[in-house]
Amino acid sequence: MILSIVSPVYCAENTLEELVFRIKKAVEESEMEIILVDDGSPDNSWIKIEELAATHPEIKGIKLSRNFGQHYAITAGLDASLGEWVVVMDCDLQDQPEEISSFLEKALEGYDVVLGKRKNRRDGFLKRFSSKLFYRTLAWLTGSHQDERIANFGIYHRKVINEIIGMRESIRYFPTMVKWVGFRQTSMEVVHAKREEGTSNYNFGKLFNLALDIMLAYSDKPIRLTVKLGFGIAFSGFLFALFTFFKYLNGEIIVAGYASLIISIWVLTGFILITLGMVGLYVGKTFEGVKNRPVYIIEKQTGTK
Repeated sequence: MILSIVSPVYCAENTLEELVFRIKKAVEESEMEIILVDDGSPDNSWIKIEELAATHPEIKGIKLSRNFGQHYAITAGLDASLGEWVVVMDCDLQDQPEEISSFLEKALEGYDVVLGKRKNRRDGFLKRFSSKLFYRTLAWLTGSHQDERIANFGIYHRKVINEIIGMRESIRYFPTMVKWVGFRQTSMEVVHAKREEGTSNYNFGKLFNLALDIMLAYSDKPIRLTVKLGFGIAFSGFLFALFTFFKYLNGEIIVAGYASLIISIWVLTGFILITLGMVGLYVGKTFEGVKNRPVYIIEKQTGTK
């Protein structure tokens, strides 16, 4: 049984050696491959991957032509994986390799997916707050349960990975794709380690853009909300028209109100612009999809046959 460990790499030249050492120590009894995907890192991460691949035959290195994003790098790693079981983990050592054997033991009880649930997130307050806001917004938009303690770290059976590989849409978000394909899934608590160095590349702006992309890719709820809002405004307008008409019949209206006219124009115009903007976003994402461009581009590879 081959075990594949996939890790997207960005600005991690100083942690890769320890990552590989700890992975090999944690799963030394299993036949494995370690797939490190350099997502256009501006530092010397790729040079480090090449050095490690030269001395560790288990390592496959993939260098993307630019920074495509974490979930696109994960896709590149999954495409290159051969194992019956695939572990996906971050490279910053907050996902601890020592948990892999526990994942595999749990999976062999009859599960196709075992997700790591971080019981003590070791991130700063702002990161935890923005992450919680992101997942709650995502849950509301997609109508599905989202746990901010669960990210990419977990183990996945080959049949799950094959289905995810077959999903070639242009917007990638690995946890949502895992949830969508189904199969028998469970989670287990894992220790979330302190970040060894640097800071997370996910700031509030990137999380907001990611949430917007996921919303457009996996949910039509915004369109449904605008339709409901439109009906609400139309119904309110109808009631206001009846009210105005009866006042007119009673002789209470002599000159039409300037204020009500301006308010109506601004409110309705704003609603129209919001609706057009929302539809435009969906059309734009559809346009991106029909281009059928590759999900990622590989510049170099090492350790692969």
